[in-house]
Amino acid sequence: MDLEKANRIVRDAIDRGVNYFDVAPSYFDGEAEERLGAALEGRRDKIFLACKTTRRDREGAATELEASLKRLRTGRVDLYQLHALTKKDDVEKALGPGGALEAFLEAKKAGKVRFIGFSAHSVEAALLAMDRFAFDTVLFPFNWVCWTKGSFGPQVLEAAKAKGMGALALKAMARTAWPAGAKRDEHPKCWYQPAADEEEAALALRFTLSQDVTAAIPPGDEGLFEVALKTAEAYRPLAEEERQKLLAKAEGLKPIFAREG
Repeated sequence: MDLEKANRIVRDAIDRGVNYFDVAPSYFDGEAEERLGAALEGRRDKIFLACKTTRRDREGAATELEASLKRLRTGRVDLYQLHALTKKDDVEKALGPGGALEAFLEAKKAGKVRFIGFSAHSVEAALLAMDRFAFDTVLFPFNWVCWTKGSFGPQVLEAAKAKGMGALALKAMARTAWPAGAKRDEHPKCWYQPAADEEEAALALRFTLSQDVTAAIPPGDEGLFEVALKTAEAYRPLAEEERQKLLAKAEGLKPIFAREG
């Protein structure tokens, strides 16, 4: 979208109480960082800014952080994360000698990073990372279908809470994979099929927020983002009747993530 519209959406979100913003250089080849940096001009101190890197080596992570800071027009990020830990090898490289974590610790010492976290799309990788280092946060798909149909999420949230970590939720409003050949005209920015029905989307987000997460990130779709804002403004935990209604909607759905084995 054009910069003026992006600015308006970001600033409206801040005015309505949103204070956690998450971005990465891999989103649209750095363009997302540039747009967000411009939109946050004059408002940077009002929000908690998170960024990530897919680099697993010390030099690469340090270089990418500097580029992100420049595009975001800031001297620091509040949270810097290892992006998308998926396999044991990802964890071993990033946390081993010469790994990205060394760059993170140096950046924290220099005041460029306040907190250190990671995102993951694997239960095994997430649990291993938490065992290997005292991270401040985990960013993970805490999602109604994955949680109830894929045994994916409860064990990660439990481990994070036991360690006193912040738990940040991805994919709260995801439903299932797109059917083969499906047209994505209404939601071209979603690689998965979102809970597009407003009632279902609100129930899905409230399910995740009811798990006592620190924050939840809606899909990168401006229409669904508005639904998320309205849901958050009127938030209340799911009642048991609503939970059962949502679980019934999950019947027959294949989760976009499921625990292996």
